[in-house]
Amino acid sequence: MRVALRTVAFYPGFARLHPRPPVPIGILLSSTFAELGVPNALCRALAAQGIDAPFPIQTSTLPDSIAGRDVLGRGRTGSGKTIAFCIPVATRLAGRTSRPGAPRAMILVPTRELANQVADTMRPLAKASGLSVTTVVGGVSQNPQVQALKRGVDILVATPGRLEDLIRQKHCRLDQVEVSVLDEADHLADLGFLPASKRLLQLTPKRSQRLLFSATLDGAVGVLVRTYLVDPVTHHVDAAAAPVPSMSHHVLTVSETDKPAVVRELVSGKQRSLAFTRTKHGAKKLARQLTASGIPAVDLHGNLSQAARQRNLAKFSDGSVRVLVATDIAARGIHVDGIDMVVHVDPAAEHKTYLHRCGRTARAGAQGAAVSVVTNAQRRDTARMLRMAEVKAEAQQVSPGHAIITDLVGPRAPHVKPEPVQAKPPQARPNNPRRRRPSRGRAA
Repeated sequence: MRVALRTVAFYPGFARLHPRPPVPIGILLSSTFAELGVPNALCRALAAQGIDAPFPIQTSTLPDSIAGRDVLGRGRTGSGKTIAFCIPVATRLAGRTSRPGAPRAMILVPTRELANQVADTMRPLAKASGLSVTTVVGGVSQNPQVQALKRGVDILVATPGRLEDLIRQKHCRLDQVEVSVLDEADHLADLGFLPASKRLLQLTPKRSQRLLFSATLDGAVGVLVRTYLVDPVTHHVDAAAAPVPSMSHHVLTVSETDKPAVVRELVSGKQRSLAFTRTKHGAKKLARQLTASGIPAVDLHGNLSQAARQRNLAKFSDGSVRVLVATDIAARGIHVDGIDMVVHVDPAAEHKTYLHRCGRTARAGAQGAAVSVVTNAQRRDTARMLRMAEVKAEAQQVSPGHAIITDLVGPRAPHVKPEPVQAKPPQARPNNPRRRRPSRGRAA
């Protein structure tokens, strides 16, 4: 039984590209993954992680994707898209092994952080199916990736640039790929990876399965759909701008002088907070200032090495620090459970970025808050952006200690004073007569 809801076109020209009407979103009245056709081994692997009931995007797409159909799926950030494509990949490849240098599944993602998180989601399912997973990303040495490919990889999670490099060096080929996945396809296009993605798909067998998932599907993605997906079944849960019932939006207007103190108060609670800045320098500076004031924080931006990114993200994920200060590299590239608040220290450049930033909290039905801290000069532009995002938020003039800040923050964390840095005593230079310089003093 299906509950049919209203369908909408994904982008201009959608009807021309797809003569078949899109499948209306319907939440199948199934309560388990097994009823959707998921193998028992994968059901047990999901249950071991506390994942017992499918989300709407999974309920909608899994019957078609497990059956081998090409699928075009849209669901907002946090809707469960990653598991929606990991399950059919593991199901299709189970029981066989791949040849060296010839993976049987290719998952393309726009960022290194997202590649690592997709791989982390895939590994328990792959292990239950007897499969191997490897990430291929730039910014790190390629040697471990090459060695893994030589041993044989079943599922390859990759960013397009590094994967093309390894193919040119003859370390990898895609002629054995049975299923290809494009995750965050619109972001791949935004970052300029659309040509590389097309070249990589061209190297896969024409009759292989293609799954395309994204929070938004605009005109740039239509080229991929028209060229590489065969008679795709279309599923969409909701628009990227659809309001999240469990997320509250707030706009706090402050003076320039009060802004640093208000930001500190917002991230000072026991909750986990993600603060966004426009620039790399701003992220680094704010993380240092918060730590110096007794609020442990780490930064995440493009100037960090991959090892530093992973180290800081791990600290935030395991609770070693409560605050992550990031540029928009984190707006769509990370998934950390339990982020209670997103703080827009600098307003987003446009409404899509705002929505993707906010999508880091209130995931999978959890509660969350999105707070924009704006100056009077930024108030009008912020209001215009929120209208485009279809978000309603009343602007309130606040100063440090305002009641709304107290309500948002909740219980304060113990204030930890940073340990003073002890200066090292100056070391005396060795008395070496051969290096002694002649005295410049006056003669006696």
